[in-house]
Amino acid sequence: MSADEVLILAGRLTAEGKPHVLATVVSVARPASTRRGNRALVTPDGALFGWVGGACSEPIVVREALRSLADGEPRLVRIGPPGSGDQAPPDVVVAESSCASEGTVEVLVEPYVAKPLLAVVGESPAALTLAELARTIGWRVSTEVVGGSDAIVVATMGHGDEETLAAALALGVGYVGLVASSRRASAVLGTLRERGLDEETIARVRSPAGLDLGPSSQEEIAVAILAELVAWRHTHAGGRVGALPAEAVDPVCGMTVAVEAAAATAVYEGVTYFFCCRGCRGRFEADPARYLMPATS
Repeated sequence: MSADEVLILAGRLTAEGKPHVLATVVSVARPASTRRGNRALVTPDGALFGWVGGACSEPIVVREALRSLADGEPRLVRIGPPGSGDQAPPDVVVAESSCASEGTVEVLVEPYVAKPLLAVVGESPAALTLAELARTIGWRVSTEVVGGSDAIVVATMGHGDEETLAAALALGVGYVGLVASSRRASAVLGTLRERGLDEETIARVRSPAGLDLGPSSQEEIAVAILAELVAWRHTHAGGRVGALPAEAVDPVCGMTVAVEAAAATAVYEGVTYFFCCRGCRGRFEADPARYLMPATS
C-alpha cells in the first residue's frame, strides 16, 4: 500500500469513526530501508498497512501505535542500533534494534480516536442548544437513538420520553440523561418500572440531566448538561481505546513486542514465546536452551 493509499484509508476510517494510528517516517539516517514521508496505518488489532521499514521497524511501530491508542497521546519514536538514542530529547521514545542495518529512523505515531457520539432526542430549546454546543466542541451528534452512541440525552418534553429512554437503556449506553421536572421524571421512571425494567437499569437514568445550576433557562440547562458530559467523558477513558496492550520480550533479540500483533510465536515446554519476526523464531526453535538460559540462570 502506497503512502497516498494509506492517507485514503485513514480518511475513510476517520469518516466512519473507527480508531486507528497514522505512522509517518519523519527522519532517516542511512542505511535504512525506508524513506522520509513513508507512511503506515495501524488498526486496534495490530494490523499494519503501508511501509515504515522492514521486519525490525514494524513491530516497534505497531507496539507504540497500540500504546498510543491506549493513552491517547502521539509520540515520536526513534528506532536504531544501541546507542542511537543517547542524545535523544526526553520526549522521544527510543527503541533499540538488533537488526543488521545500522540506520536510524524516526517515526511520528499519531492516534485517531473518534470524538464521542451524542444522541440528543427532542425539539426543545434545550435539545437544540445542546446539539449545537456539542458540535462546537467537536463531538458527533445524532438526533435519534442510534447504536454506537456514547451518550444519549432525552429532551422531548413529554413527547415519547418512555419509549426513547427504554431504547437508550437497551443499548447499554454509558450516559443516559433525561431533561424533565422532578415530577415528570418520577412519572416516566414509574412507567418504565411498569414495563418491567429493573431498578438497576432505571438507576442509570440521570435526571435531572446536567450539573445543578439552580433555576435555569432551557439554554442554560443545555450548558449544564454539556459540562456534565465533558466531566463524565474525562472520567471514562475519553480519547483512549482500551487498556495498554499485553507485551512480551522476544527471547532472541530482546525486543518488546505487542502480544496480539507478534509476527511469530512458538511453544516450548508448555510456554508460549512471542517474536518480532520469523527469523527470531527460527533461531529460537533451533536451540531454545541457548536463549532461555540467561532468563533461568
